[in-house]
Amino acid sequence: MGVTGTRTLSLNTLVRLQRGMGTPAAPLLRLSVPEGMTAPMGCDAVAVPARFGPLVLPRLPRVGCVYADEAHWWWLVPSDSDYALEWPAPARYDTGAVVPDTPDLPSLIHRPDGTLPYTPPIPLYLAVCRLTNTTPSWSRPVTA
Repeated sequence: MGVTGTRTLSLNTLVRLQRGMGTPAAPLLRLSVPEGMTAPMGCDAVAVPARFGPLVLPRLPRVGCVYADEAHWWWLVPSDSDYALEWPAPARYDTGAVVPDTPDLPSLIHRPDGTLPYTPPIPLYLAVCRLTNTTPSWSRPVTA
């Protein structure tokens, strides 16, 4: 006989709960979607060191909003673009397009035509993997 009244949580729910834990000490700085654009899938951001930014751009078939400061470049991607992906170091995946450890918001350096701010996450992931000499997670051998 099964247990009644129990609720099964999916992996997605558990990930969202984990992301909601913790209270930041300082106010969060968040990349904003430019005026006139919409983000129907929500926004996260992928940060890479500034030295990689100009190397990533020509490898992408479409570039969404890109923000930069002296240390990093950030690409807006749809929320949950990290699902089942291990973004290689030194890239960093920032949930909610929050830019931690940054005193000021970075500047918008690229705005795409149209109303969607997103860079497609898979081409961005592959470009970052290529530049960091990292095998994409789905190509790695499975070990038991």
